[in-house]
Amino acid sequence: MENWDDMRVFLAVARAESLTGAAPILKMDPATLGRRIARLERSLGAALFVKSPQGYALTDLGERMRDRAAEAEAHLILARETGQGASSGLSGQIRIGAPDGAANFLLPQVCAAVQAEHPALEIQILSLPRVVNLSRREADMAVTVSPPATGRLSVQRISDYKLHLATRQDGPQIARRADLNGQPIVGYISDMIFDKELDYLGELGADGVQMASNSVAVQLQMLRQSGVGIVHDFALPFAPELHRVLVDDISLTRSFYLVRHTSDRQSERLNSVADAIMSGIQAEITRLEGIARLTDAPVI
Repeated sequence: MENWDDMRVFLAVARAESLTGAAPILKMDPATLGRRIARLERSLGAALFVKSPQGYALTDLGERMRDRAAEAEAHLILARETGQGASSGLSGQIRIGAPDGAANFLLPQVCAAVQAEHPALEIQILSLPRVVNLSRREADMAVTVSPPATGRLSVQRISDYKLHLATRQDGPQIARRADLNGQPIVGYISDMIFDKELDYLGELGADGVQMASNSVAVQLQMLRQSGVGIVHDFALPFAPELHRVLVDDISLTRSFYLVRHTSDRQSERLNSVADAIMSGIQAEITRLEGIARLTDAPVI
């Protein structure tokens, strides 16, 4: 390996699994990246990737090198932070991946508060209808609804949160489960549920949904028009037309987790941001769920 720049190119292509995916990250054109990878493989005398029209897949050697390169990258980041010194405050770019419920209704307020305290910090929120891939460095940390089962990752439980059935306040009166009969159900597209914790249909005893989306935010907008569906309590203050119904009969509890690369736990900068994000989410859930309780339909 000639220099760290070769390693940087290798890591970007390994994470993106393609030249075109790595090109904008490195601000280089795909053809140049292809030549750099070919030169690197010649210098090693071995293939790092299996090339195909579908992209660049790592060989066994490539996978081993990727892990070592990622460790080296983490140490370089730590060295830079040490050189900058703690007195300089938090700065640089931090990307946080999250499911769209957290990304839409919790993280904007939390990240705004953290950024206001640290003006040199650039915070990005990556909202995806799937699990964020930290091994590809899609993000520095991720909020998830299930702890990952595999990978060199550290997991911290952030907080529980509540979900209840909700409908328009001026809609049909729903005082018992039988009142749900004939009501259009709003929920997820069943074959696009990427985490079992997001499958709420069984809680309603419903056979299917009449209006569906893979986005929590879109589901909320659907409910603002008509129908009945499971809603995060912390999202209800953003939809004043809605109120919770059958609160004692249908109540779900889920949890958020903060997931990070194990090697990043040595970074005081990332630790500080992670602590601020976690405490902010905890406080925001408490605040918004308190507001949501005020919307409950009267018990008849």
